[in-house]
Amino acid sequence: QVQLVESGGGLVQAGGSLRLSCAASGRTSSISHMGWFRQAPGKEREYVSSMNWSTGITYYGTSVKGRFTISKDFAKNTVDLQMNIPKPEDTAVYYCAARGAADGTYTYWGQGTQVTVSS
Repeated sequence: QVQLVESGGGLVQAGGSLRLSCAASGRTSSISHMGWFRQAPGKEREYVSSMNWSTGITYYGTSVKGRFTISKDFAKNTVDLQMNIPKPEDTAVYYCAARGAADGTYTYWGQGTQVTVSS
């Protein structure tokens, strides 16, 4: 089992910056990918970004590419999401997720952290 705990959400002005962090614990050696997803009220969950845990290769959703950056602290087993130039449409609950190499989908999820971008 892997446990994920997000932190760093809150209120930010459009054009500012905010950093989310996700701490992984438990069987972290089984993780192949970690990622961030978000869900706004009345909308489906949306993919934001992910990282291959071993290679460090990163991936981004179209709506955040060029503004958000995913990074990993190998020593702390945390994955961060740096949100630059946020827009009001980035307002959502942000979830950290993880999956193993044999998993077809993300199987471990954090509890979520609210991000609100004011205009």
